[in-house]
Amino acid sequence: MNCLSALRVFVRVVERGSMTAAGHDLGISQPAVSKVLRDLETHTGTRLLQRSSRAMQLTERGRVLYDATSGALSTIDAALEGVRSGAGSIAGDLHVHGPVCVGERHLSQIVFDFQSRHPDVKVSLTLEDREINLIEANIDLAVRVGRPEAQNLIVRRIGTSRRILVASPDYLARNGTPRSRRDLARHGLLVSTTIVSRQGMITLCRGGAMTEVPAHPVLTTNNPQVLIGALEAGLGIGTAQQLLVVDQLAARRLVRVLPQDEVKPSELFLTYASAKFLKPTVREFIDFMIPALQRVEGIN
Repeated sequence: MNCLSALRVFVRVVERGSMTAAGHDLGISQPAVSKVLRDLETHTGTRLLQRSSRAMQLTERGRVLYDATSGALSTIDAALEGVRSGAGSIAGDLHVHGPVCVGERHLSQIVFDFQSRHPDVKVSLTLEDREINLIEANIDLAVRVGRPEAQNLIVRRIGTSRRILVASPDYLARNGTPRSRRDLARHGLLVSTTIVSRQGMITLCRGGAMTEVPAHPVLTTNNPQVLIGALEAGLGIGTAQQLLVVDQLAARRLVRVLPQDEVKPSELFLTYASAKFLKPTVREFIDFMIPALQRVEGIN
């Protein structure tokens, strides 16, 4: 393995914090990664990593080498992909992370459509409702619900995901249809985990004005499919992201309650680690994904 390739292995090991994970990313075995690191340390004449059964840390000289080479390798990779892109070919690996609520139906379909246009792109799509370290997890970009807290990320606002009040016709036939916000107090609510405040309130919006009303949840869940299933089963009135119940509304399995009101929406953001070293494949996907998400019914 040449020196440039060895440096790629070294940088990936540092960023992943694991020889096994780095080997998986690079398509080589963990013993091969270990041998490359030993050969690189022999070539440089110094120990670069302190390795133990529990952890792996950069030495002082290892930190110098990493700081000097990680950015340069990103520039080289971007230049190589730029040449391929200029020749009309978008190829390479793309690692995408997103929330389940947007990802299962909409982000996944966007990925499928992108790969149909660019069949040489290999995508790893991870859907889970937690925020992760993009560098450590080797993620190129992530869609987030709510503004990310990390300060070292590029953050672009996609829009807002509308939330509405819905229920099954059967539930309303048995329990009555609320005519005002006050009527909600007579009904058990089905809500997602983040909707109810610590004071037991939900925020309703009407014509730009926001009002807090008391909530009495009979079901609180962090899983959108559980919430929708409970709504269709007629267990109560629920707060749902519109993009998740478009089909149910069209088929009248669910109907809107208090249609003049909406629940305070969630903001959607796109995040990635660096604009300077952004690979052309990633840039192409961003340009493809953002307008596609903004066309989804329920996203403003």
